Amino acid sequence: MTDFPILSALIVLPVLGALALLLIPPRRSEIVLPVAVGLSLITLGAAVWLLVDFESGVAGFQFVEQTSWYEPWGVGWHLGVDGISLLLVVLTAFLFPIALAASFGVKHRVREYAVAMLLLEAGIIGVFLALDLLVFFVFWEAMLVPMYFIIGIWGGERRVHAAVKFFLFTALGSAVMFAGILFLGFLGGDGVPTFDFVRLLDSDLSRTAQFWLFGAFGLSFAIKVPIFPFHTWLPDAHVEAPTAGSVILAGVLLKLGAYGLIRFNLSLFPEASVDLMPVLAVLAVIGIIYGAIVAIVQSDIKRLVAYSSVSHLGFVVLGVFALTTQGLQGGVLQMVNHGLTTGALFLLVGMIYERRHTREISQFGGLAARMPIYAGIFLFISFASIGLPGLNGFVGEFFILIGSFLSLPVYAMLAATGVVLAAVYLLWAYQRMFTGPITVAENRELRDLRIGEVLILAPILALVLFLGIYPKPALDRIEPSVDSILERIENATDYEMPQWGTTGDLP
Repeated sequence: MTDFPILSALIVLPVLGALALLLIPPRRSEIVLPVAVGLSLITLGAAVWLLVDFESGVAGFQFVEQTSWYEPWGVGWHLGVDGISLLLVVLTAFLFPIALAASFGVKHRVREYAVAMLLLEAGIIGVFLALDLLVFFVFWEAMLVPMYFIIGIWGGERRVHAAVKFFLFTALGSAVMFAGILFLGFLGGDGVPTFDFVRLLDSDLSRTAQFWLFGAFGLSFAIKVPIFPFHTWLPDAHVEAPTAGSVILAGVLLKLGAYGLIRFNLSLFPEASVDLMPVLAVLAVIGIIYGAIVAIVQSDIKRLVAYSSVSHLGFVVLGVFALTTQGLQGGVLQMVNHGLTTGALFLLVGMIYERRHTREISQFGGLAARMPIYAGIFLFISFASIGLPGLNGFVGEFFILIGSFLSLPVYAMLAATGVVLAAVYLLWAYQRMFTGPITVAENRELRDLRIGEVLILAPILALVLFLGIYPKPALDRIEPSVDSILERIENATDYEMPQWGTTGDLP
């Protein structure tokens, strides 16, 4: 490792990039997006450096940066990365250049749009790296502002409604979480106020206090995932957001909720996590099945992909609250996998929308004859999203189902139906869009993907294949941090993690 403050650099670089974009005169708007892509690639380079220099097999935080700001309250600039946050930081830095390069639909106020995207990137990375709860909350709130404007200004016809709904849901959760942060910071440090996450790990909280704090933090994270029944903001936000906004929303923002449940709820409130394990498992399974069933009946392909996220994130939550190494490891990996596959699906939907200005499945049909490259890539990503062996989606879902079967066998069997339903809604949509004769005259003139569009998708396709064939590098970095959290839960409670060959009972 190096003494260079790489974590601070990952947050500061997008901010500096946003400031640099403000120096571009409005009359030169045509260069804004290319420059923004180049600036975001610098952040990606720093993230790759972090990935390469990260020591696998180490459970604790690495590259730690800590500076005290106000000692009486224990507030300071405290950053760190472990195996759980590492891949999510890299995923964020990976998706932003792709999203910016795919922002071909943005025609007005391009500079402001690119600035909002880079500020959003800084906020998201800050959430993944912050180890001071107040700093974490500042980044949590800061990232909501640019996302609100991205939806509300550059979105579809009902963009204002979707942006306000997104803001109201997230603001409600944030207000409750902030109250929980203040309570925990002033009363959870054994009489000494502190908002430092590492110091709060030693707090001796009563079971009742853990229960209420779990709810305060968990509500905000559940809205962000989103866990059923807090999911209703998501389809509107996805459908109305511009293509790049949908990519980031599905690829990264939804992961913030699952990350928060792992980082804070499991780590800080172990007794409440065990007590509420069946409740979260029930909600996860409902989300898996409900999201898939609703996706089947959608006529809008973008809304179908949006509801598929509800289903896929249900798998992540189930893996997290299975409280097994395999389940939690699979949950973290599946966050990355979902970011890649669903991000690619939204890119593909955006590309066909630019050509036909409709997302209605009934307006397509026979596209494979006119757009064979597009059809092949869509099918490849659909297989990955379904969980076809050899592609990335299979690895994460396999680990989740195996891990959850060890502790929650009935829930695991119910969740497995979500895999079948995923095949139904994605393959049925593919059949209607790409197979058979061309029945709509406008589709006869469609052009296949341009080389630039293929190049935008190529990095995602490569990672989908790589993680499906050889996930070991990712799993090696995740496992020590996962085991550390589970060991803490076992030491703080009567919970005994089930091993291979046994199945646990619900607590």
